Formats: sequence, structure tokens, C-alpha cells
Amino acid sequence: MLGGRTVKVPPRGPGDRGREAKVALRAGTVLLRRPRHAVREGDPDSLPVSLPVSLVEAVETDPPAGAVPLHWRRLTTLPATCEADAAEIVRLYRLRWRIEQTFRMLKSDGLRLEEAQAAEPHRLFSLAAPATGAAVRTIQLVDARDGSERPATDVASEAQIAAAAALCPTLEGRTGRQRNHHPPGPLAWMARIAARPGGWTCSDKPPGPKTMRDGWQRFAAIAEGFSLAHNPVRNV
Repeated sequence: MLGGRTVKVPPRGPGDRGREAKVALRAGTVLLRRPRHAVREGDPDSLPVSLPVSLVEAVETDPPAGAVPLHWRRLTTLPATCEADAAEIVRLYRLRWRIEQTFRMLKSDGLRLEEAQAAEPHRLFSLAAPATGAAVRTIQLVDARDGSERPATDVASEAQIAAAAALCPTLEGRTGRQRNHHPPGPLAWMARIAARPGGWTCSDKPPGPKTMRDGWQRFAAIAEGFSLAHNPVRNV
């Protein structure tokens, strides 16, 4: 065993706030044999006989009662000769779900990029670049919904932050659950403000990507109107 780490386990459904798990890290090298029929005819050296890869295993050591213990096995070409190497591989693997969520926001559950009529590569790139930025912003807001030390400037302009500060009191209710307990400025504060126009009622179920996407679109329109009202365009 190389050592141990504490990792965050994401929520598995409504009402589940996730948890932290202590995992033991193990690593070693394994050889992947060449497939029997992978050699090109007349070229026996087209592929190596075997390929050495790192096997990293993360096993939860003390799972809570009723929880499914974590047990990850990852094969990678990255080196895993020490605890730091193994921990970095686990960290990279845990980013996979965020990547999948970003793709989800780009496609049918979000910006519907696959419905674009453009076929030329340069046009698709011009469309995908800003769309990716919008998808990443949505995931950043979702990640910050339960608290984050990141600043709101990660996703919002100064004008939008000013609009959020003015809008925040109008979105709060009388109960403690309906109040934004985060101080103005952090990304977590902005996430709660963005979620409300998307239909989130401050219930036990946290706002998901769709709610956050819809909420941000409505908030951005409100913020633009707020900015125009406070900085009217004057004819010269």
C-alpha cells in the first residue's frame, strides 16, 4: 500500500449530499498482451508483444453503514511509482464525471450543439468554443451550490455581480432555508442567485445542471436590463 487519501463522493440521488471517503492507494505495473489477431500481415513488429501500464487501485477502508464502499481500479500509461503519482491518477479519474456533465450541457440536455446545421470544421469550432464556455460555467455553478471559496468573477462580470447584489434580497423568503447565507462575492453566493430564476425553490433537492442553465439565462437577461437602467446609453 502506498498510502491513503480522503476523496469526496458525489451525491447519488435526490436528498443525498454526498460524503467523504478514506481510501487506501495501491499501485503496480501490469503487462497487456498484444491481441492475437492484431499483427498486420507480413509485419510481425507492427505492435509490441506487450505494453506495460500502471494499475492503480483505491479501496475505501471504513465505509459508513449501508453505503456501497468505493473500489476503483484504473489502468493508465502514467507512472504510478509513489503515493503522489497514485493520488494524482485518482484525482484525474474523478474529473471524468465533470467532463461528462460538460458534454451533457453541450448536447441534448443543454445547448443542443448536435442540432447545429454547420458542417465545416471552422464553423463548428466557432460555435463549439463559446458553447463550451457556457457549459463549463453551468457546471461551475452547480459545483458551487453547496459552498465554494472561488470568487463569483469566475463566471460573472462586475456588472452582473452588481445586478446579483441588487436582485438577491428579492429572491429570499422568510424562512432560513430561503435565505442566501453566503456573503456577497463568492461563487456559492452567485450559484444560489442564479438557481432561483431557473425554478429552484430552496428545497432539499439541490439545483441541477438544467435548473442552473435556465436560471443563468434568465439572470443574465435581468442583469443586462439592470446595467442599462443604471448606465443608460446617451446619444452624442
